[in-house]
Amino acid sequence: MANEPVSVLFKLYCLTVMTLVAAAYTVALRFTRTVSSDLYFSTTAVCLTEIIKLFLSIGMLARETGTFSRLKNTILDQVIRSPKEVLKLSVPSVVYAIQNNMAFIGLSNLDAAVYQVTYQLKIPCTALCTVLMLNRSLSRLQWFSVFMLCVGVTLVQWTPAEATKVEVEQNPFLGFVAIAVAVICSGFAGVYFEKVLKSSETSLWVRNMQMYLSGIVITLAGVFMTDGAQVIEKGFLFGYTPWVFFVVILSSVGGLYTSIVVKYTDNIMKGFSAAAAIVLSTVASVTLFGLRITATFASGTFLVCVSIYLYGLPKQDTSKVTKVDSNSESKQKLINV
Repeated sequence: MANEPVSVLFKLYCLTVMTLVAAAYTVALRFTRTVSSDLYFSTTAVCLTEIIKLFLSIGMLARETGTFSRLKNTILDQVIRSPKEVLKLSVPSVVYAIQNNMAFIGLSNLDAAVYQVTYQLKIPCTALCTVLMLNRSLSRLQWFSVFMLCVGVTLVQWTPAEATKVEVEQNPFLGFVAIAVAVICSGFAGVYFEKVLKSSETSLWVRNMQMYLSGIVITLAGVFMTDGAQVIEKGFLFGYTPWVFFVVILSSVGGLYTSIVVKYTDNIMKGFSAAAAIVLSTVASVTLFGLRITATFASGTFLVCVSIYLYGLPKQDTSKVTKVDSNSESKQKLINV
């Protein structure tokens, strides 16, 4: 499946959609947390996102299986009658639920552009989890790009850009702590999910369904533990506007397109997508929220974009060169003899 031939046009389409979704999600979420008079409950938005993702996964599995009977049998055998597998996927469900809630806290206290740049700390976090959990190695260039990214984020946070058109009270330190928790969750959950995927031949969409079922239960528990009394009094969809529904849909579709991009493109193209999303978020923040760009913010953002590109460069394969060199050395010895 990973080697399915697809056109360049299709790859560009997927990357364009992923970039626009990533940029629009952070900007729209920031807008809903700073402009709306009746603030909605972020926990209900996270829960609703999990429900939509479940239905999207069912739709993709239906497309994969081809017929309704195969779809039904697959769901019965691999989801309903496999509680152990669902329980296994409850681990990333909990972590992703925490991550998504931290995104709301982060974007309630930081501008979309600042959030987008700082959130790229998920790259070194994912790299560390990959080394520890999957026993992979990183090239020197990748380690250098991780260091460069950390320097860039430090510059962005050193003198954060301020949004002049936002009148709500903010706590930048709380926002940064929320991002820190989110990137740790993102790194661990992503690598854990990859490990589960590669441990069996189970379909990606079945695994997604197992995870989202757990996610719905977990996020519903979070709703009533955090905002239970207010949700009962005001309603599950209190404060929801078309913009809030737009954020929920973007969050749901974003995960789907991320899977497609991972499947059909490479790290370099994903790096360009992430860098483009940062640029778009910055432009939107300047236009919508009156963001004032500082020199340190611009420098840090540039370093982050370059580091994302460098991290995605393929490793140089020296195995073939070594093999050729060893063969030529053996031939030389035979000639000398």
